[in-house]
Order: sequence, then C-alpha cells, then structure tokens
Amino acid sequence: EAGARIGLSYAGEVLHKRVMPLAQEIGCDFVEQCDVTQDEQIDAVFEKAVQHFGKVDVLIHAVAFATREDLGGRFVDISREGFKNTLDISAYSLIALAKRAEPLMKEGGSIMCLTYYASEKVMPKYNAMAVAKAALETITRYLAVELGPQNIRVNAISAGPIKTLSAAGIPGFRTMLKLSEKVTPLRALVTQDDVGDLALFLASDAAKMITGETIHIDAG
Repeated sequence: EAGARIGLSYAGEVLHKRVMPLAQEIGCDFVEQCDVTQDEQIDAVFEKAVQHFGKVDVLIHAVAFATREDLGGRFVDISREGFKNTLDISAYSLIALAKRAEPLMKEGGSIMCLTYYASEKVMPKYNAMAVAKAALETITRYLAVELGPQNIRVNAISAGPIKTLSAAGIPGFRTMLKLSEKVTPLRALVTQDDVGDLALFLASDAAKMITGETIHIDAG
C-alpha cells in the first residue's frame, strides 16, 4: 500500500504453504527458499534479488527457531546443540543477511529485526530464545555503527505478545496473552497491523535519524 515492491523467503516446504497465500494476496512475484544456516542459499537468494529488483532498500529479518525442549523445562537443561542452533538461526543470521544486503543498499537503507522483552527480563520458559533475542539486539547495535557511514539504519522491533505461529510454541503463551490485555497501560493487545505500521515508519524517511534502537510496541 505504501508503494514497496516486496520479496519473500521461506525455510523449507512446511513454511512454503504458509508464505504462498500471503504472496498471492499482496501480488508478490518474488518468493524464494532460504535456509539461513546455509551460506550458499543466502548467496543465491540475494543474487536473485539483484536480478529481480536491481537493489534493496529495506531488509526485514523475521527468523527465529528453538526446539520445544529448549523453550520449556529448566534453563540449565538447555542442550549444547540446541543452544548453538537457536543462536545461529535466530541471531547470527542477521549478520549474514546484512552482509549480503550492504552492497545492494547503495543509496542507504533500513534493516529491521524482531525481538522480544525476554531479552531484558526473565520470562518463564523462554530460555534459549531469550538469550538469542539478547544477542540479536546487541548485533543490531553493532551493525548500526558499522553500516551507519553507508546511511544504512538498523533497528529492532520489540512487540508485545501476538498470536502467531511462532508464539504457539511458547509454553504458557495463552495465559500470557490474557494477562497482557489486563495489565498493560493501554489495556489492549498489540496486533500484527500495529507492528506493520512501526516497520513502515522505520522503512521510511520519517525515521532517517533512528538507528541502533530497540523500539518497544507493547501497549506500554
């Protein structure tokens, strides 16, 4: 609606069936598979993006993964392999994507990622993902400093609880959702549209002096 040409990527066939209806709804003709743990797949999707778009102005990092075992249970029981996978997919991938996007943002650009309040305070059962989100916010600040001279801004959006596919994997999420509506100052839940509005602002010239920030959108 704001005039952007949008490209989408997905990891694996399971998510393909969820992404395609969205692509059709918004008239997106660029949909590519991209497993962010595979450098060759990241390279391939950016090469195709150059051929398709010519350049990239905005990059949205909306990637996170942790096994159910590493979300529930005791924090000290997080597996070594699960920890590494969670950090690789949920945090390091922002570095890998920003590295490929930088040369395509010749006129500057905006990079965004999605984080959560568990990066700052202990949230029961969030475990490995909380560590990943804390790492993601630190990466956001470091990238903001490094890419700033190229007029590339990097920010993190920290949204309140929203009923999404990812949220469904968090133990006790329904209870959190009910309580949030009762205790937030605005007595309301954040919607996907609310987050979209913030992302649109950060993508626009109206946010040209905002970088390295974690911006909370959580009804207070």
